[in-house]
Amino acid sequence: MERLWAPWRVSYVTGARPEGCVFCNHPSLSDEDALMVHRGETCFVVLNLYPFGSGHLMIVPFRHVASPGDLNTEERAEIWELLDKALVAIETALGAQGHNVGFNLGAAAGAGIADHLHLHVVPRWSGDYNFMPVLADVRVMPQHLAETRAALVAAWPA
Repeated sequence: MERLWAPWRVSYVTGARPEGCVFCNHPSLSDEDALMVHRGETCFVVLNLYPFGSGHLMIVPFRHVASPGDLNTEERAEIWELLDKALVAIETALGAQGHNVGFNLGAAAGAGIADHLHLHVVPRWSGDYNFMPVLADVRVMPQHLAETRAALVAAWPA
């Protein structure tokens, strides 16, 4: 059996579960503990604790809403502004060659947290994951989440 280490997950597995919505609780944590990359006016950018791959970000409104139709004008505008900045930061810090961007709306669509909208931004590289997730049920993470966060924060556009 092969082992891939993800030591940052132990605090999640052994730690106490917060009451309520994970995303609503996130802004009360320190930036380091929350893996926060950027705090905007109406939305924040955070690394996914269970990423598809290195640099997997989520753009999340502070307000608890489940659907894009529930966003107000300011939230809608800031999500797209933060997406542009996230793409620049990812390309600058990690050298991404492409991106997958999208919402999983509802549990049937794969949303792990269906009641709080969040936009996934997944960096991609030619030949990056190959068939590891499909054939070996393994995701390869070449960098610790804290190091990835620091690199993205340093590359975040003004």
